[in-house]
Amino acid sequence: MKTVLYRVILRPEPEGGYTAFVPTLPGCITYGADVDDAMAMAREAIELYVESLVAHGEEVPTEEGTLEYALTVNYAEAAGVNA
Repeated sequence: MKTVLYRVILRPEPEGGYTAFVPTLPGCITYGADVDDAMAMAREAIELYVESLVAHGEEVPTEEGTLEYALTVNYAEAAGVNA
């Protein structure tokens, strides 16, 4: 059995809870009532996603070699408006 590390991004929702995204696995999105629940749901979603890929003989994406950056963008500048 191979062990792979996946990033999970949590977005708080206005009505409560968190949506969890797994950027390396397109469409792997789930929801949890709190952070712990969202992470547990993400683990289950990842396991099912990867299980389906393996069952269909498809390549399992990994984050190996992935570079991650964060950018700060000024809305006024991005919209072409002088601040």
